[in-house]
Amino acid sequence: MNADTAINRAAQELNVFAPRKHAAAKDVFVFIYGGNWNSGKKSLYNFLGNRMARKDVVTVVIDYPKSPQSDYDEMATDAAKAVKWVKENIARYGGNPDKIFISGHSAGGHLAALISVRDVYFSKLGIANPIKGTILIDAAGLDMYSFLKQENYPDDNTYIQTFTNNPDNWKAASPVYHLQKGMPPMLIYVGGRTYPSIKLGNDLLVAGLKKLDYKPPYYILKRKKHKHMITQFLNSGNKRYKEITSFMHNIK
Repeated sequence: MNADTAINRAAQELNVFAPRKHAAAKDVFVFIYGGNWNSGKKSLYNFLGNRMARKDVVTVVIDYPKSPQSDYDEMATDAAKAVKWVKENIARYGGNPDKIFISGHSAGGHLAALISVRDVYFSKLGIANPIKGTILIDAAGLDMYSFLKQENYPDDNTYIQTFTNNPDNWKAASPVYHLQKGMPPMLIYVGGRTYPSIKLGNDLLVAGLKKLDYKPPYYILKRKKHKHMITQFLNSGNKRYKEITSFMHNIK
């Protein structure tokens, strides 16, 4: 699939992985990979799509434009366009367009969280937010405002190229400042040996959700480093698969 995108950027693509049997519409899992907002490609995550499909979930692994050619807002906009395409087309692959869940690791977790909590990305496309639930896997960038204020990076730094040098944009890009009633429920994973900024951002997210009477399942995997939080899914028997599919199934 080629998702429509801004005229000065290449079209982004996505891969669909569907269970062989389509007797009933399946839950849909949309995954956004990480890579520091400046690298990565969807083909590296075919293993996740294949394994989720074997667990009776229609899975979509999306692409998105990278920094420095694009900033976070363009990335999030393209991610929302991909979800819109899924909403409109996934029934052809046996997916239930009313049961779309979004997930991401690292920078992809940031984009997944951002379009989950900021409906503006879907209202710009003329649709209501179609996300039924959000699964974050060691999500980065949940509070870029505090992080970038503290670091004082030069303008050629990759984070400044992604989030600009405007503190207003840092806050606009930070999911923790946009939590509200009516958001999709979240399932949150963090590595016990991940980067401190990721742990702090996720702690802030969970605290903010609890203030709104959300009670997100929050798993801290004590021995896992940041990279291992996604490579663990190479093991088809990893119990994260059961936790994720149960989370999806239990949301009506």
